[in-house]
Amino acid sequence: MLKWVSLVLMLWCSDGVAVCPVWSPIKAQQEIAGLSAQISRWNDAYWQEGKSEVSDAVYDQLNARLKQWQRCFGDEPSEDIPAASGSVKHPFAHTGVRKMASKSELSQWMAAHRDLWVQPKVDGVAVTLVYRKGQLVQAISRGDGAKGEDWTARVRAVPSIPLTLQGTLADSVLQGELFLLREGHIQQQMGGMNARAKVAGAMMRQNDKSILDNLGLFIWAWPDGPPTMQQRLKKLTDAGFALTARYTRAVHSVDEVEQAKAEWLKSPLPFVTDGIVVRSANEPAGERWLPGDGNWVVAWKYSPVAQVAEVKAIQFAVGRTGKIAVVATLEPLQLDDKRVQRVNLGSVARWQSLDIAPGDQILVSLAGQGIPRADKVVWRGIDRHKPSPPSSQFHSLTCFYASPDCQEQFFARLTWLSSKQALDIAGLGESGWKVLDQTHHFEHIFSWLSLTLEQMQSTPGLTTSRGLKLWHRFNHVREQPFIRWIAAMGGPTTTLKTTGDHSWQAVRQRNEADWRKLPGVGHEKAKQTVGWFNHPQVEALAAWLADQRIMGF
Repeated sequence: MLKWVSLVLMLWCSDGVAVCPVWSPIKAQQEIAGLSAQISRWNDAYWQEGKSEVSDAVYDQLNARLKQWQRCFGDEPSEDIPAASGSVKHPFAHTGVRKMASKSELSQWMAAHRDLWVQPKVDGVAVTLVYRKGQLVQAISRGDGAKGEDWTARVRAVPSIPLTLQGTLADSVLQGELFLLREGHIQQQMGGMNARAKVAGAMMRQNDKSILDNLGLFIWAWPDGPPTMQQRLKKLTDAGFALTARYTRAVHSVDEVEQAKAEWLKSPLPFVTDGIVVRSANEPAGERWLPGDGNWVVAWKYSPVAQVAEVKAIQFAVGRTGKIAVVATLEPLQLDDKRVQRVNLGSVARWQSLDIAPGDQILVSLAGQGIPRADKVVWRGIDRHKPSPPSSQFHSLTCFYASPDCQEQFFARLTWLSSKQALDIAGLGESGWKVLDQTHHFEHIFSWLSLTLEQMQSTPGLTTSRGLKLWHRFNHVREQPFIRWIAAMGGPTTTLKTTGDHSWQAVRQRNEADWRKLPGVGHEKAKQTVGWFNHPQVEALAAWLADQRIMGF
């Protein structure tokens, strides 16, 4: 228990770097066991059957989330590679690459290394090729870095991989990435396409050879090869591995690396990528290579276009028309240049169909104009409790007047009222309206019109100068045309524009038959229009505006 308490306290001392769920030990055990079991099932499907039940990006993020939970609650983090990783020993270990979290971290690493080169981080599956006396004698999957599966027969059936080599390469060991051949793949536009899983599936499904014709190989390591990178690249090109030289550049600064990263993200490439790799040509002897210990090579990955986020809470917001919107508050995440903490889930019906509860993990991306959206649920927690939505008592003709039940819709109406589509009161949003209401206790959505200059300037939370500016803006609003005031009340302005009416008296004289004569107005719309203009609260507001000598009333 003391260990658990100390871990929770550690969370609160981490300057907001997120991270550990505030769970009881029992709940932590349940959630970790549940996600661990799911990832094991995905691993089995991937490694034993070549099937990918989730995208690579989702798998990677949830796997990282599991490790985070395990560290938070004192468990040993799970291994990345499934236990059944193969029995064929690599001649030289696959070291893997350490991932750089930022440009500054990469800059520090580069300062300690020399003879640096940048390459795209090709998104596929790693493989070892063994050539002896000019013949391809063995192909081994990466596995755990030390041992892997025998893929020799499948690799020999890939047309793009040479079966025979000459010269220095006749007796060599090469490490590289089997990838899905693409024509003009633009990573920024097309994304990952689950390329890694497709390649893994092609290597494991023995009865399907068609996809092998669409595989390529990018060689990224030649243990104990020629001493300089230029020599390695030339010999690889001469042997038929031309992609390596084409996409390997010497770099001298982190800015050059960043430039290459940005270029390859937006340029047509023959493969899917998920970032870049920076390597030093000064490599140790192959016998010293160990899994997880390749300190001469690092990766800097692209920011994912969609990220897995934990739902912290479900909230309900009543809009100005009375519609209830559901909002998920999230563990903060960074998408592109935006810090995202909330995402709109839409209506109550859509939220219920998505079946999202606090504790669930959802995939979040940016829609048009950079608006966060929830794409789907990728993992549902074990212990789920969904809140009950508010009753649907609100509609487009409720909450013109303040009351305890109307707080949300009332302030939504005020926020709309000050928007450019209505009265255009610049610099006044929901928080500003709440400051004014807290002191002056509005009766209805137009009560602010009666505030005096002295009242505005003495409002707690407003400076004297801001109070003066708002008072001038409120007075200027009085000059707005009649139709803007109807818009401020949420009235049928589209229908009203066709009449040419500019006064309350004119619109009140129209009956359903009069409205039906207008273009695009049928029986139902005419009935709704008459109902809106005859509603008691609307009529009361119109009378109040008339007392205030507002134009048209």
